[in-house]
Amino acid sequence: MVESGNASGNRFDDDGREKRTGTVLTASAHIIAAVIGSGVLSLSWAIAQLGWLAGTVILVPFAIINYYTSTMLADCYRSPDSVGVPGTRNYTYMGVVRAYLGGRKVQLCGLAQYASLVGVTIGYTITASISLVAIGKANCYHRKGNDATCSLSNYPSMAAFGVVQILLSQIPNFHQLSFLSIIATVMSFSYASIGIGLSIAKVISGKVGKTALTGTVVGVDVTASDKLWRSFQAVGDIAFSYSYSIILVEIQDTLKSSPPENKVMKKASLAGVSTTTAFYILCGCMGYAAFGNRAPGDLLTDFGFYEPYWLVDFANACIVLHLVAAYQVFAQPIFQFVENKCNKKWPESKFITSEHSMSIPLIGKCRINLFRLWWRTAYVILTTVVAMIFPFFNAILGLIGSCAFWPLTVYFPVAMHIAQTKVKKYSPRWLALNLLVVVCLIVSLLAALGSIVGLISSVKAYKPFSNVN
Repeated sequence: MVESGNASGNRFDDDGREKRTGTVLTASAHIIAAVIGSGVLSLSWAIAQLGWLAGTVILVPFAIINYYTSTMLADCYRSPDSVGVPGTRNYTYMGVVRAYLGGRKVQLCGLAQYASLVGVTIGYTITASISLVAIGKANCYHRKGNDATCSLSNYPSMAAFGVVQILLSQIPNFHQLSFLSIIATVMSFSYASIGIGLSIAKVISGKVGKTALTGTVVGVDVTASDKLWRSFQAVGDIAFSYSYSIILVEIQDTLKSSPPENKVMKKASLAGVSTTTAFYILCGCMGYAAFGNRAPGDLLTDFGFYEPYWLVDFANACIVLHLVAAYQVFAQPIFQFVENKCNKKWPESKFITSEHSMSIPLIGKCRINLFRLWWRTAYVILTTVVAMIFPFFNAILGLIGSCAFWPLTVYFPVAMHIAQTKVKKYSPRWLALNLLVVVCLIVSLLAALGSIVGLISSVKAYKPFSNVN
């Protein structure tokens, strides 16, 4: 958005686009910003449903699966892939699927990807408002006591979050988001570390909940049906918590062409997934050790901790700042998709294609596109309104996540890898890859069932326009 002076040397890449400047650091920041969300604070709840045995065992295999399939997807960024000869760039996930698989699968990929991206932006609006409200409630509890009635509306917080996103949405493209992703990464480390630290302090104090190898106890903590559905949901939460495939190709498209983008992306994926796994294990396990089978859905916003209130406030502020930045990481592919379609359909329209230079105080000269300004503002307003109307949308997001996880994180990367490397049908490798696809499909279906049951409960308790916590 901000104009810069002429750079020395070649300013364009081999495809004629502005030279990419992304590195392992920026790609890792994008991945961590996308993966370590406030959901890390709910992993103790997931482990409570499954217990020490299944809960901790599941964390590592799904980290490995997500990393493994991400390396397959990274290798498909250029096509055809020939040794020593760089192929044509594929700028989006749909472009990659079109290059290697084609047909109806391209539309299926687009539906799954963009439905997930839209869902995430709506979910982030709701989650950010919950954290903002939690700050006010923490201060209220500190003044009046933990048993006080402290209720605040989420609507003003959602509106404020929307205003900030309207401004940030004018950043033209993914390539200029690195500073936001770095901020988001620092914030995610901060609130996850606070959650871990507070949990450790509670364990040291000795005032801990009851834990078990198999988690919540039927007849004591939950009913038999609740145990079943919550276990399905917990497995899904853990599996989906690592997934960033919906934006992997877009992240890879920000990288410099030398060294090769796929090699850099694999390093970034390893750094991102390894860091994420360490935080997930620490936060999930220490949270469960502290609260046992009655672990809250979120260590901070569900007030697993009331004091020190200022630290809880700071952690929730970090969550909000992280979500402010992460919203853009997931929204930019949507913006680019619509704008590219419109540019191709109406190339003569000055409203759509013209850039206008203007000076903004404290920022400098910026390039403003009227269509970008109008369309992105409308999108943010729409997602904010949907968040206000459906405050239980996070339950819907769980269902969207379970439906999108299998095709985007597992099926398409494996299918494209088989097509790219020409894996022989019915060979041991072919059978192993397809077994992975089937296992992950079963996980997705079970998680979808758990999400549907949770969604039904949310809808039954829903009261329109009474969004007060």
